[in-house]
Amino acid sequence: MKDTYIVKEVLLSITKTLKPFIERPAKEAQLMLMAFLKVDELWLLTNQRSEIADIQKLFKWVDARVKNVPLEYITNSVSFYSQEFYISEGALIPRPETELLIDEVLKNVKSVDAKMTFVEVGVGSGIISIVLAQHFKNAKFIAVDISQAALDIAKVNIEKFGMQERIELRLGSLLEPIDEEIDYLVSNPPYIADKTPLESNLSYEPQNALFGGVIGDEIIKELLAQVLKRKINFFTCEMGYEQKGKIQSYLTNQKFECLTFYKDYSDFDRGFTLIV
Repeated sequence: MKDTYIVKEVLLSITKTLKPFIERPAKEAQLMLMAFLKVDELWLLTNQRSEIADIQKLFKWVDARVKNVPLEYITNSVSFYSQEFYISEGALIPRPETELLIDEVLKNVKSVDAKMTFVEVGVGSGIISIVLAQHFKNAKFIAVDISQAALDIAKVNIEKFGMQERIELRLGSLLEPIDEEIDYLVSNPPYIADKTPLESNLSYEPQNALFGGVIGDEIIKELLAQVLKRKINFFTCEMGYEQKGKIQSYLTNQKFECLTFYKDYSDFDRGFTLIV
């Protein structure tokens, strides 16, 4: 093994190694090297002839990616709502579609100065509560997860963004740990049916954050029941693209003010807001 390597050669080598296994080898090689060197894209593009050393760890990253370990878990970094968050195995990797959930909440709360209590069920890495807390400066946030591993990851991000006084983490199932009155409930719950075959890279993600029961919508329906029982004003929730009809049927004959659905970037139904 050489002592030093040229940036351009390293990029080409990683790309060649990844090419048989992933769709965007050149782009991922670039992202991996940027994360490893802790540099931005501009530096990488303008320092192609620079020398780097001690890249044994980088080779291990490449080996892990060949085995289909998600890049975000390898680099411990994920982009969401134009910000970089910490991520590791134990929390679901945030998807771009979940940014639309944030947008839906922003549409429904008319004042950014509102003094409200937000609750997030299934906090995962903490990204939803953190971004919402950045928008609503006077709101209180309580974030719940059934997984201590997920709460530990969320804690890292909450501390990174200085939200320790704004977001309280609680271990528990759904709304069980919440006695307070809730103004707004948000959730990206598990909504995949238990026996659904998944792509191999999803095997590295926490299964309890993916599978929502035999049908898939059981957790969503449990949350809906709690929203109606506790008369929570707003509930915005991500869902599976085929679950719109089931949610509408579940709410038949229930008393509420409004139910609206929103679509994702591929024009699939992806979530809803219930106003009670």
